Amino acid sequence: MKPRQALWAGVAGAGLALLAWLLSTGGLLWATLSAAERAAVAPVLGPRLPLLGGAVLLAAAAVAAGVQRWLLPRADALQRLAEQARIRVQAPAQASASLQTIDGEGGSALRALATAIDELVRQREALRQDVAEQVRLASLEMELERNRLAALMSELTQSVVVCNLDGRVLLYNQRARLLFRDLSGTPALAGGAELLGLGRSIHAVLEQPLLAHALDTIRARLLRGDAAASAQFVTVAATGRLLRVQVAPVRDAGPQGGEGLQTIAGFVLMVDDVTDEFEQGALRDRLLHQLTEGQRGPLANLRAAAEMLDDGGLDAGLRQRFVAVIHEEVGTLGRRITELAARAQEGVRTRWPMEEMRGADLVAAAQRRLADRLGLHVGLQAVDEMLWLQVDSYALLTALHYLAGRLADEFQVRMVQLRLQRADTGHAQLDLLWGGQALSAETVMSWELDPMRIGGDTSPLSLREVLDRHGAEFWFERERVRHQAFFRLLLPLSAPPPTPLAEALPLVVGGRPEFYDFDLFQHSPQHQALEHRPLAELAYTVFDTETTGLQPSQGDAILQIGATRITGAKLRRAESFEQLVDPQRPIPEAGIAIHGITPERVRGQPAIGQVLPAFHRFAQDTVLVAHNAAFDMRFLQLQQAATGCVFDQPVLDTLLLSAVVHPHQPSHALEAIAARFGLPVAGRHSALGDALLTAEVFLRLLPLLQAMGIHTLHQAREAAQRTYFARLAY
Repeated sequence: MKPRQALWAGVAGAGLALLAWLLSTGGLLWATLSAAERAAVAPVLGPRLPLLGGAVLLAAAAVAAGVQRWLLPRADALQRLAEQARIRVQAPAQASASLQTIDGEGGSALRALATAIDELVRQREALRQDVAEQVRLASLEMELERNRLAALMSELTQSVVVCNLDGRVLLYNQRARLLFRDLSGTPALAGGAELLGLGRSIHAVLEQPLLAHALDTIRARLLRGDAAASAQFVTVAATGRLLRVQVAPVRDAGPQGGEGLQTIAGFVLMVDDVTDEFEQGALRDRLLHQLTEGQRGPLANLRAAAEMLDDGGLDAGLRQRFVAVIHEEVGTLGRRITELAARAQEGVRTRWPMEEMRGADLVAAAQRRLADRLGLHVGLQAVDEMLWLQVDSYALLTALHYLAGRLADEFQVRMVQLRLQRADTGHAQLDLLWGGQALSAETVMSWELDPMRIGGDTSPLSLREVLDRHGAEFWFERERVRHQAFFRLLLPLSAPPPTPLAEALPLVVGGRPEFYDFDLFQHSPQHQALEHRPLAELAYTVFDTETTGLQPSQGDAILQIGATRITGAKLRRAESFEQLVDPQRPIPEAGIAIHGITPERVRGQPAIGQVLPAFHRFAQDTVLVAHNAAFDMRFLQLQQAATGCVFDQPVLDTLLLSAVVHPHQPSHALEAIAARFGLPVAGRHSALGDALLTAEVFLRLLPLLQAMGIHTLHQAREAAQRTYFARLAY
């Protein structure tokens, strides 16, 4: 029963009690009269009994109305006092002192109660500050160690990312942030903020099978007693960049399940973009090759001149001495250049280490390279996703480029296909297929032995030397039924993935540079239902939009999107998304007065078709949070068909959650909620400013929800849907 309903029931009960008292009192008086007295009084009271009864009822109603007028304001005041007291009691220590003094409306007694509550809160705040000071003093050494780690991470020249076993990011340095920004594909949009963040999945950049394979390898090496167990592989990012990734385990403190056997709590990734390194190495190879090969012409001319001296008119003895000197110098120079060329060529053969690489990644890189640099249409016929290769990826890609280029130049082939399958010999067979004219055995042999020419450049390596480097076989075949021909490269497979050692090395939980939070090492199984996980364990994207108007279904458009992240129940201000959007429609003056976004500010900015996919990647794998979320979500949903971006994750609304925890407060506007929590209001009506304020409000609401028994996402959404404001639609 609601408080007001309970109050009305009490008032009605009081009126009935009064009426019962009057009737019982009258009955008692009547019983004390004698028969003669009753006979004398009856003629007088009889006609007046209805009037007397009405008077009694009126008196009871008057008493009830008086009680109502006296109790109702005090009941509302009590409810508001209780909510404000709850805010004061459960506010964070840093916010409690800034909250407004409790409003003790409703009479002197309630004002005295409010004063007492304020005094208790101040005393508790003093105790909090004393405890906080003790904790601060005790934490100085830990803070020093953490700052040392931060300084070390910031100075590293490698991109370092630390993850838990689910692939959730626990730590990263600034260099990693810059690298991932460049890998985002849209680094100009919001600083490329959509890929990397605390609590985000590393699998948005590195596919899960790659890391699973590396971790299985590490487990096997640990089991064999390798204390420095690690693994590395080369992969291709979505932007086509080549990444070399080294994986090292984060091990638990002590042995488990056997002597020297340590469990893994997570892993460290050291990521390098080696694309430019490979290309610069190839450029140096070409220059050296041109330098060495370019001396052969002058040498030949020098030799010819020396030979012509034989027919001159010089004295025979002098001529003989000159000829001997020239021949000797030419021979010396020739031997030196030949030796230099051989050394350079051997360096090219052995410079790049063989790397473990998933075959599908190699095929994807080849497909992109042949299409971009040769203008070919490149299809995939059959690619075994489970194959891993041990290859020099750069040299092998160069060989495929060389073969496809000769097909295009000499036989006008414009369409090729790539196929990767496991061969019966225990190798991987990589096929380059095309339709049309077949080649002769002599042509294939010459292509195999010639230096590889790509465009105007010549590699010092031949195709045969690349194949020898890999211990690979190469031949040409024709499929007459399909009217196709193909080159087949028989490549070595890497060692098969070791058997998972989940029983021998159980997954354990454990366990913060510039961006860190080792609290996120807490391991949550991926199959656990999201809606039944505690609110404090979830990752959130808190966002806001600024728009041209308030009618999304009537053509109003988004002007700006701002967002920030919450992970581990902490606001990550450094991980933010902010981007202006060209609405491609006029901006009303009334709106400019509110958000300050003028046509000049959005001129030249990307359209929503570019911005929304980047924001979609930023928000993936998180719960969306907004204030009056139905409004913002409607704008996103109306762009679904045009952009292909579906925001189907759960959504929480701070307006509705405020109505859940404070049903008796007169306003649930964002400024009003912030004032109740003592939060400073700054940057309002900018998308990122509103998102940050909404995030602060959301973090204050979490403990209040928990105090009401609302612990999980499912419970929070269910409670929000029962509020009046949930009925609003846009």
